[in-house]
Amino acid sequence: MVKRAGLIVVLILAMLGCRAEEPLAERRPSAQRRGPDGIAQQIAEQREGPRTVEDRAPALAMGQILYVPVYSHVYWGSEPKPFNLACTLSLRNVDMQAEITITRVDYYDTQGQLVGHYLESPKVLAPLETTEFYLEERDVSGGSGANFIVAWEAAEPVNVPVVEAVMIGIDSAQGISFLTHGHEIVD
Repeated sequence: MVKRAGLIVVLILAMLGCRAEEPLAERRPSAQRRGPDGIAQQIAEQREGPRTVEDRAPALAMGQILYVPVYSHVYWGSEPKPFNLACTLSLRNVDMQAEITITRVDYYDTQGQLVGHYLESPKVLAPLETTEFYLEERDVSGGSGANFIVAWEAAEPVNVPVVEAVMIGIDSAQGISFLTHGHEIVD
């Protein structure tokens, strides 16, 4: 019995002495960890200082002109063949309090030539309202380098709207879809 109790004590002590060593990276403060997230955080803090939720306030503006890349086709295959795409331009007022007014939606082709105006008169978007403009798959007038120029304005500073273009094409069993975002430019 004493032998068995001694064996149990030895096993318990051995188990306590053999506990897994905590990895070195886990013993460092999180700001010093060297994983991909730790390095990215360290670089961001060196450039901008520590970031908190309060530091990441949304952008406010009273208007913008946006460049939105769109593709009426993309090329595929060893000998480039055009794959036609339909396009939906989506303009989303993400402000929960104020309306915005879309004043311009113009479509340009690959050579930078105006193809058409898609807005006959200014369009007011209520808080959280969305409007869309659609280009059919068979409309190849824009080419692979087409774009929309979108202008909007507001009476007061508002959350900057989300402006995106969704391209989609389907042929037999092959399908493709992707998204592009509007980029602010100066007119």
